[in-house]
Amino acid sequence: MAQPRVIVLRAPGTNCDEETAHAFSLAGSLPEIWHVNRVLEQPARLADFQILCIPGGFSYGDDIAAGRILGNQIQHHLADALREFHAAGKLILGICNGFQVLLKTNLLTKADDRGPTATLAPNDSGHFEARWVRVEVKDANCVFLEGIEEMELPVAHAEGKFVVRDERTFTKLDQAGQLVLRYAEGVGAAAIGQQKNEPPSPGGDWSGHALEPAVPYPHNPNGAMGDVAGMCDPTGRVFGLMPHPERFVDPTQHPAWTRLPAGQAADGLRVFQNAVRYFR
Repeated sequence: MAQPRVIVLRAPGTNCDEETAHAFSLAGSLPEIWHVNRVLEQPARLADFQILCIPGGFSYGDDIAAGRILGNQIQHHLADALREFHAAGKLILGICNGFQVLLKTNLLTKADDRGPTATLAPNDSGHFEARWVRVEVKDANCVFLEGIEEMELPVAHAEGKFVVRDERTFTKLDQAGQLVLRYAEGVGAAAIGQQKNEPPSPGGDWSGHALEPAVPYPHNPNGAMGDVAGMCDPTGRVFGLMPHPERFVDPTQHPAWTRLPAGQAADGLRVFQNAVRYFR
């Protein structure tokens, strides 16, 4: 297949759909933006696509919790269609709000009789975080991260703190190779003038615990347990992350682009290129 088809799913409040479609187009695919209501009316049409992406934004105003309403729509009305989509060997990507949505479904980690085993909670800083961060790939068996060791990407979220039910759950996900993207210190020239914030008070009761972040604020911008910035499902074909790869698909989008090595590809574009390459 020369050019895989991509469906970019939007809902009221989504605001990164066009940038995400543009990124997939640059990577060599054929993206289409569909409103969730259109998919709800025609779920069988998902079979026409090879990649499904839920982009960033504030779906349904993030009422109740970030991504909750769209996640519930997918879980209650599109679960069968997405299981078939996934079983066919296709790819699913959730970016920022899309990651929040995926964690409200059973696509990344399955809920049990006690509810979800992982979620994204409000940032420890208590406010919206918009900054560039450095992330490292950890033992990735993830289609979207193939050949990538680290990236610099922007984040923009208020509820990005990765939280698991307990240490046993974290260890299980980690050993399964699902916690594939971690925040790291040192964001390079992009951090100039951005890293002078005072560290926030840690949220929850994890101080001194094995899951306490090893990377300090603001390099870990939200206090995520284990510094997790993104995770995949056991197959490596469903991937959710808090940073925005679609906002760094051209070198000039980097705040220090004039100091980047000549000819260096934009980090975010590689994520989309990997998805497209998977079908070639």
